[in-house]
Amino acid sequence: MVRYFSRALFSILCQVSLGSSILLGMLGLARAEDIQFNTDVLDLKDRDNIDLGQFSHKGFILPGTYELALSLNNRVQQARPITFLAPDDDPKGSQACLSKEIVEQFGLTAGAQRGLMWWHQDQCLDLTSLNGLQVRADLGNSTLYISIPQVFLEYSNANWDPPSRWEEGLPGIILDYNLNTQVQRQNKEGAQNYTLSGNGVTGANLGPWRLRASWQSRIDHKNNSANENTRSFDWTQFTSYRAITSLRARLTLGEDFLHSDIFDSFRFTGGSLVSDDNMLPPNLRGYAPEVTGVARSNAKVVITQQGRVLKEVLVASGPFRIQDLDSAVSGALDVQVEEADGSVQRFQVDTSTIPYLTRPGQVRFKLATGRPTDGQHKVIGPTFATGEFSWGVSNGWSMYGGGLGGNDYSALSLGIGRDLMVLGALSADITRSKAWLPSQGTQQGDSYRLSYSKRFDDTNSQVTFAGYRFSDSGFMSMADYLSAKDNPNGNGISTGRSKEMYTLSFSQQFESLAMSGYLNYSHQTYWNQGASDRYDLTVARYFDIGHFRNINLSLTAYRNKFSNIRDDGMYLSLSMPWGSSGMMGYNGSYTGGANTHSINYSDRVGDTDNYTVRAGMSNSDADFSGYYSHRGTLAQMNGMASYRSGQYSSVGLSMSGGATLTGEGGALHRVSRMGGTRMLIDTDGVAGVPVGGYGNTVNSNIFGKAVVADVNSYHRSSVRIDVDKLADNAQATDSVQQGSLTEGAIGYRHFEVVAGEKAMAVIRLADGSVPPFGATVVNAKQQETGIVNDAGNVYLSGINPGEVMTVRWNNAEQCRITLPNEIKVEMTTNILLPCRKE
Repeated sequence: MVRYFSRALFSILCQVSLGSSILLGMLGLARAEDIQFNTDVLDLKDRDNIDLGQFSHKGFILPGTYELALSLNNRVQQARPITFLAPDDDPKGSQACLSKEIVEQFGLTAGAQRGLMWWHQDQCLDLTSLNGLQVRADLGNSTLYISIPQVFLEYSNANWDPPSRWEEGLPGIILDYNLNTQVQRQNKEGAQNYTLSGNGVTGANLGPWRLRASWQSRIDHKNNSANENTRSFDWTQFTSYRAITSLRARLTLGEDFLHSDIFDSFRFTGGSLVSDDNMLPPNLRGYAPEVTGVARSNAKVVITQQGRVLKEVLVASGPFRIQDLDSAVSGALDVQVEEADGSVQRFQVDTSTIPYLTRPGQVRFKLATGRPTDGQHKVIGPTFATGEFSWGVSNGWSMYGGGLGGNDYSALSLGIGRDLMVLGALSADITRSKAWLPSQGTQQGDSYRLSYSKRFDDTNSQVTFAGYRFSDSGFMSMADYLSAKDNPNGNGISTGRSKEMYTLSFSQQFESLAMSGYLNYSHQTYWNQGASDRYDLTVARYFDIGHFRNINLSLTAYRNKFSNIRDDGMYLSLSMPWGSSGMMGYNGSYTGGANTHSINYSDRVGDTDNYTVRAGMSNSDADFSGYYSHRGTLAQMNGMASYRSGQYSSVGLSMSGGATLTGEGGALHRVSRMGGTRMLIDTDGVAGVPVGGYGNTVNSNIFGKAVVADVNSYHRSSVRIDVDKLADNAQATDSVQQGSLTEGAIGYRHFEVVAGEKAMAVIRLADGSVPPFGATVVNAKQQETGIVNDAGNVYLSGINPGEVMTVRWNNAEQCRITLPNEIKVEMTTNILLPCRKE
């Protein structure tokens, strides 16, 4: 802080001196950019021993190379080496050399790029070639400030950068994991069971390529007369992918699931090139799938697709809503809610997307080829190829379609979409399939689909989706064909062949009523099995009663009917603030013929921990449970315990985290999405620095490294130092940096942090004199730690015992000082520091 105050003081003196010279005629200007100080206004004992050279030339930076962050129109980007050179027409000046690589990341329009001129052997941008361009360096903040008129820049908004600014990140290795364990004891049977399950992603980043291997494991033990034990470990998927930014697409090689808005998903090994909605501005992106439901007790929710675990998470009793699934997930998802008493709820969620609309003149596409495979990586079908497109025909109209074909199977689809503006968007399509089976011969049929959606971007909280689909008995998806092909003795209609489906998802907030509602409904019929229904309805309202404020009343009703198993329930919740940060509430539920009433209390502990305790009655049995969550620097941990008198007791623990290792260092950390994008933070070797993105902060490790995992792909993300939590003996020259990373990237941000004590000192030269007024003191990292005042006095910050610092004036290193081996904060006298030349 001292160096900033000192520089501000010099700036004020500069202005005072300049004003005095105008009035008194005591100051002349050698050049338009040069400033001569009237030192008479300075209260100094020795006016002949002054060095204000670094302040006398506006914007002057000593020629050389500096590590500076780029602030483009007040948006800070990654630090990089910036060279300052003396222009040909001004040998005493200096100017930042903006290389072609740096200029490419500005996101200039094609017209602006054509008018650029260069100097210094065409290596540096001529700053006068772009009208209105301003460049200013601040070494105190280690930042190069660049201002460019918006008319010369590609489209961007507050949360999105053009592709020219996307970063591929560092090469590195990632090891992400999620582990869960549960122990259950059934009192009546005297049996004790435990499960240990886990899943994760191991991977490596090489330039723009992301190499990923997914795994899952489970151990089940039943302590009964049979002592049943089952164990499994599987590598579920091997894949590699990269962004093709020029096409706004993702190239994937290896094992994958078909990502399609037209055809049903299935597993295959091969390659795909798919337009990635995440590369579009936020208002043009599609919906990410979400899963909702109600847990009767503390439970584990397992979301899978075709046997592959996508998400495992512990949830407290009551309604849950999981919204952090990958937006690339499509098709039907299988959901299991494993309750504390050992019972399991099962249902499916269809992740249908919004109507396939495209901006006028643009084309979005999805291409793939390969061979279908099963969960054991075995080929189960013929080579296929598929392609689909969406073309923005005109303003408001889109045409889309595609084809999927292989040996003995083919499907064609054609559809049209219309943007109804304030009324939403509507699309309709028809798909025809043709398949040949050895036992049934040729089968063909049609599937019709109608979809409607409306999204309210202003609040980003209200989404409507509705759809209808009908498939006749002859229609077969690729998954249906593969199933029928493996069952030659069947009738050609595989188990689970869809007939008719209705879907509706709606959420609305009524701000004037302090009320919100959410509805999710799906109805599915099949050709060879019973119908499946699922709905969730939640209504919530905030209100006040007397001195009690922000009381929340919510009612959730649900029905699940899947594989002839029906589960109905209702859940009532009433909660109110209690104390400074706690919540007291009542919960009542009716599920599976059981009535439960309970009182619960939840609160947080600091910024990273929260807990819930609950006590009540289930029918006539006492019911107790607790839930604890900790968002730590190294991992996210959740724990739960449940007890019901005379029936069961259960405890569970989950832990999710990861390790990231790069050439710049690495750290253990918690994860947001397995194998996802993250940012490695370098705090200049200082441990315990609190850094973060949008979630809770994490602390840098003993090597001064931390990983922030809550970073979105292709989205401008900010990482920051929480200065409110920064230790008293540390300070940061800058506290916020921004950037946009490609999917799966390991970004890198360096924060200049000065750590150490503060003390007043007096610097003496070998002959007994003192350094000139205005001389600077820098540490081994070239961080400025103080500016010499009158009589050699200096207030030093960031000092450590035995540290060696350099004193500079006349734009050169003059001598070095060595700090004492013991520095006491309570020192009342100035430290005498001899300055010696070495």
